[in-house]
Amino acid sequence: MSKHFSKKPNKAGGFSSLTSTLKHIMRSQQPQTNVKNLLRANKDKGFDCPGCAWGDEKEGLLQFCENGAKAIAWESTSKKVDATFFAQYSVRQLQKQSDYWLEYQGRLTEPMKYNKDTDHYEPISWQDANQLIANKLNSLSSPNEVEFYTSGRASNEASFLYQLFGRLYGTNNFPDCSNMCHEASGIALNEAIGIGKGTVILDDFNHAEAIFVFGQNPGTNHPRMMNALRKAARGGCKIVSFNNLKEVALERFASPQDPIELFTPKATTISHAYFTPKLGGDMAAVRGMVKIILARNAEQIENGKPALIDNDFIKQHCQQFDQYQQVVNDTSWQQIEQQSGLSFKELSQATDIFLHADTVICTWAMGITQHKHSVATIQEIVNLQLLSGNIGKKGAGLCPVRGHSNVQGNRTMGINEKPTAAFIEQLSQAVNAQLPKEKGHNVYYALNAFLQKTSKVLICLGGNIAQAAPDTKQTHQALKNTELNVQISTKLNRSHLCIGEDALILPCLGRTEIDNQATGEQFITVEDTFSMVHASQGSVVPLAKTMHSETAIVTDIADATLTNSTINWQQLKGNYDLIRDLIEQAIPGFSNFNQQLEQPGGFYLGNSAAQLQWHNPQEKALFTANCLPTSIINISTEQVNELQKKNQPLYTLQSLRSHDQFNTTIYGMDDRYRGVSNARNVLFINEKDALKQGFKDNDYVDITSIWSDNQDRTVTNFILCFYDIPRSNLAAYYPETNPLVPLDSYGDRSYTPTSKSVAVIINKALKPPLI
Repeated sequence: MSKHFSKKPNKAGGFSSLTSTLKHIMRSQQPQTNVKNLLRANKDKGFDCPGCAWGDEKEGLLQFCENGAKAIAWESTSKKVDATFFAQYSVRQLQKQSDYWLEYQGRLTEPMKYNKDTDHYEPISWQDANQLIANKLNSLSSPNEVEFYTSGRASNEASFLYQLFGRLYGTNNFPDCSNMCHEASGIALNEAIGIGKGTVILDDFNHAEAIFVFGQNPGTNHPRMMNALRKAARGGCKIVSFNNLKEVALERFASPQDPIELFTPKATTISHAYFTPKLGGDMAAVRGMVKIILARNAEQIENGKPALIDNDFIKQHCQQFDQYQQVVNDTSWQQIEQQSGLSFKELSQATDIFLHADTVICTWAMGITQHKHSVATIQEIVNLQLLSGNIGKKGAGLCPVRGHSNVQGNRTMGINEKPTAAFIEQLSQAVNAQLPKEKGHNVYYALNAFLQKTSKVLICLGGNIAQAAPDTKQTHQALKNTELNVQISTKLNRSHLCIGEDALILPCLGRTEIDNQATGEQFITVEDTFSMVHASQGSVVPLAKTMHSETAIVTDIADATLTNSTINWQQLKGNYDLIRDLIEQAIPGFSNFNQQLEQPGGFYLGNSAAQLQWHNPQEKALFTANCLPTSIINISTEQVNELQKKNQPLYTLQSLRSHDQFNTTIYGMDDRYRGVSNARNVLFINEKDALKQGFKDNDYVDITSIWSDNQDRTVTNFILCFYDIPRSNLAAYYPETNPLVPLDSYGDRSYTPTSKSVAVIINKALKPPLI
């Protein structure tokens, strides 16, 4: 057995979660501060965790999870990356370091400007940095030569001012991290039910009789969700998981806050049934369930028994049911079983659970959203819920689980490259200015604009676009084509090192830190995945006075650039209540914004579909009659035939996170729940597939993706790990496998990278490392 792999644990959470939390607190080099931080995380008068967007419980002493603790400790460290650091390392030297090493060096503490002559970042004053940005922006021939990128960690206040600044400047170019994750959810839900958000609140998980979990691994990606699933399972709720990999957290979970499960082998069984569809096969699986329901319903009616579907709900609230029913009837079982990888018997088992539950929640994440046909898949999940009237009642509904902590709030605040006319009209009235209406750039179009050199300036409000975006070689080249690359960041990352003509690093405060402005200490707000808006206020003294808040940075850049602006940017910077007053005027649902925040836990924005109000053009919930995709992987028949002639097996690869990771941030080199230690160049493969190709466990292989442009996209020296995964499917970590995802391989209408369905081949490593 290799030193990298061991048997995966038989439960998630428990004592190992506690010890991991303590380890990361100690590594932060200020353990006392971070223990206090954890006690204030996700609490009233505390700060919102900078990790995932899961909602907060109202009871309980501790409201953090293992990975949330990692995020907090990672951010709240005493280690500094300052002028001395940058004097020691050139950009060329930093480019040779791993992503883990870069971020582990500590917090960025002073603004830095790249010196092309020395290849080093050097200190610059805030005033000079703001003026440099302003001069560059005001020298461009068109406002559309700027791309305003946003990370999902930016607050509501910073996001609102950022999009306002961009639109007053004259563009709707707002590429956003959501373009690469849940964009498909927003498009699918807006069309089908008239709102791009989930219809449930956290309390609905306490009342669901069944929860269907599609394409997500909450034990790693949003661990606080495990508390809701554990509580539901212990209360008799049937949880059904559809996941390509067998993930231990969806099998058995031990709550670290339960002394019995913490100190004994005991754990709670989470999934009543667990199915492992082929990558991209979830739509076919749900179609199979619907086909079974409709067939059984017809039998019921024929035999004079009550209908299995909610005909009253369908007649009163839905359209296009007949068209959808015809598409389902025309879908063959051969296609369903072949594409899903699941049998009629397995799908019948899932259907039985669905039909025996009066209230069902369907929840999903990026295992669903990063395929070519993701929009259609999500609409198929909506169809399933409409069939039984499982929207608009307690304990039932739709729940896309967002990733970063305020990615949903960013959208609400207007970070959207295709704003509605109603949004632009209301925002224009609020600020008494004419704002652009034409569609701007998402991430895909922004990167292409840089590659074609039609865009010149990139400003990033957080994030790490260099490692978050697909097709790493192309993405890095796009950033290197910039005339100015501005990164507003807490930690050093790869995006700071992809430099064109000029670059700035602007260090910002984190969630845990005190934000002092002209009128005193400020707080910001965020919106969780359940549309709850609440305050967040740090209590830690920043490492340096030269670190500014995101909100202050945005206002100062706007103030320097928009010399004739009617907005008093410095006044907004000094008092965030005034920003919220402006949001109240511009964004529906925020009446009495400041006053509503006084409620414990914040306030609920509401959800029109949950109230059975359908704000789409049809003013009805839509059954969407999509056909199953002809192919999961987006390559031609000719390419497939060519590989078959060469007797070269073709695989479908998905990229995913390790347990020591959140988005592109690598906290460590282990993946405890999958039995991996000290390695990230790992390729999970079905043992039979590996043996058929002549490989053994722990062999080194090179992975090459197949795409129509004939460019070589290969990553080398990945270690094979035999795993419980369907035949012909593979899994590996990102961003290490981002180079394999072609920029032009994106979801229909969503432009989301197809990172969960990449056509690849594997071969013996040409230059394996010496062991």
